[in-house]
Amino acid sequence: MSRIAKKPVPIPKGVECTLTGQQLMVKGPKGSLTLDVHQQVRVQQQTDDGESGTGLPILTFKAKDGSKTAIALSGTMRALANNLVTGVSQGFERQLALVGVGYRAQVKDNIVNLALGFSHPVNYTLPEGVTAETPNNTTIVLRANDKQLLGQTAAEIRAYRPPEPYKGKGIHYVGEHILRKEAKKK
Repeated sequence: MSRIAKKPVPIPKGVECTLTGQQLMVKGPKGSLTLDVHQQVRVQQQTDDGESGTGLPILTFKAKDGSKTAIALSGTMRALANNLVTGVSQGFERQLALVGVGYRAQVKDNIVNLALGFSHPVNYTLPEGVTAETPNNTTIVLRANDKQLLGQTAAEIRAYRPPEPYKGKGIHYVGEHILRKEAKKK
């Protein structure tokens, strides 16, 4: 059963939450995002008067009935709402590393130009809301306020040349451990 839904989502200063029916809209310094809350989940906005007593607004999520589906969905909706609040207040970042001889990346406007050992360069157009920069030729830093969109963008770029297990060449997430295989011996 979901224990995540029992923990409320704190809303920091500078972030404004509006609850209209089953639609949650969050505005902050990094933009605004919306979430359609599932019908089996009840969401409430209140102030924190509990043990911590901060007095800041919080969001609470509860299942409308005791079914397993509703309880699981309440945890999912809580996690998605927490991602919205974090995204509009701090934003998210994902780093990709290019490993391989001659592998390079360059960002111009909203197009990422990749040289990945193909006979042609690969141009990837970033979706709206995602920004990229290249601190060096082999690192791409993606930033966005929507965690799902950022993860999808990073996965699409990585799909052009996924890491291979023998030499480790390809596009890696920074901090990702690639399982290496030993080459066949005679």
